[in-house]
Parts: sequence; structure tokens; C-alpha cells
Amino acid sequence: MRVTWYGHAAFGLDPTDGPRIITDPYTPDGVGYAPIADAADLVLISSDDDSAHCRSDLIAGNPTVVNALTVAQNGGSTTAEGVEVTAIEAAEWDHHPEHEVPGQNGMYRFTLDGIKFAHMGDVGNPLTDAQQAFFEDTDVLFALAGGYLTLELPDLMEMIHRTRPKLVIPMHFRTLTYKPRNTVWIESFLSHFKDEDVDFAFGATTELAHATLPERTRVLVLDYVR
Repeated sequence: MRVTWYGHAAFGLDPTDGPRIITDPYTPDGVGYAPIADAADLVLISSDDDSAHCRSDLIAGNPTVVNALTVAQNGGSTTAEGVEVTAIEAAEWDHHPEHEVPGQNGMYRFTLDGIKFAHMGDVGNPLTDAQQAFFEDTDVLFALAGGYLTLELPDLMEMIHRTRPKLVIPMHFRTLTYKPRNTVWIESFLSHFKDEDVDFAFGATTELAHATLPERTRVLVLDYVR
């Protein structure tokens, strides 16, 4: 399976067997990242009212769209394009500067090529016990690693230590393109790990297979699509 980080919270997943998925597509002008040129069969969004996480209309291929918040509010599970998607409700940071009322969103999980993926959506507060438990038995975690505007890094690390995902791929951190003043660079997140547990892809894509996932938590840092 090939995984591509477009930037922000948007990833593309190309499995050997199954639909092509894109997560949380953004408005390019809003976050600064390049337009997503790839098509998809299935687009997963954490909400339908946040232009940094919901722009399924910009994705080619006439994809099926699943809103994780809707899934979370209606039983917590649905199946689309042959993929089961489970979700749990979350909310933006209580003091988000762009919204008077913190936006509701969904954190979600799905399995492709036998790999269990989890995406943290746009959660902005410390995770409840139920939200932490949602991430148990995760193979690959797409983790909100920028602090400000999402949950703080100590709160993220509490969940990672509890659930022990095999591979953590950071997202939503400060870059040369996306740079809110108080959002932190990736080094702040990586300081919570030993150097020998961190890998760099030196590109926007990586190849994953269930058989080669690490036995204990490692971090893989991707570059974003230029």
C-alpha cells in the first residue's frame, strides 16, 4: 500500500486491494498546500463545515463521501465502497480563534490491506477515556502533532502511550507552508521519542505492508506534496 501526505490532515491511501481513499481534503488557499490532483473512490471527512478538513468537492473521480461526524452521531459505524468506517465524536479547541462555538467533528478508523488506520480528525481538547479507548489496537495513527488549534502534545502523548499504535504518522503541524504563529514545528512532537524510534521518508509517499509494520511504536515523518 502507498500512503501520500498532501499536507494538513489530508492523506491518500492506495491499497493493493480496495478503493483509493483520501482523508480530510482542504481548501488549498486556506492552508497553503497544493491542490490535491489525485482522484479517489472514497473520501472521508471529519466534518462538513470546516474548509480545512471537508473539501470533498475538490477531489476528482466522483468519490463516495463519508462524514465521520455523521457516522459518530448515527450508531458509530457505516460501510462505503466495501470499507467499514467507525467514528467517535470530538470537538475543536474550546478557544478556537476562528469559531465562536467549537466545531464538532469525528475521529475515524478504517482498515485497508489488513492495516488498521486511525485518523484524529480535528479534535482540540484532552481526550476522554472513551476517545482514548477508540484508538486501541491501531496499526497506523495519523496524529495531530502541531499543538495549538488542536489538542496539546502532552495530551496526545498520553493517548499514544496508552494505545501503543505500531506506526505514528504526524499531521497538522507547522511547516514552511502552513504556519499559524503558535502551531509548533515537528521537532516539538519528535522530542517525546527516542531518536532511534523516528524515521524520515524524505518525500511525500511511503509504502506500507502489514507484515513489515514495527512491533513497537515508531514515528514516520512524511514531507508534503509540493
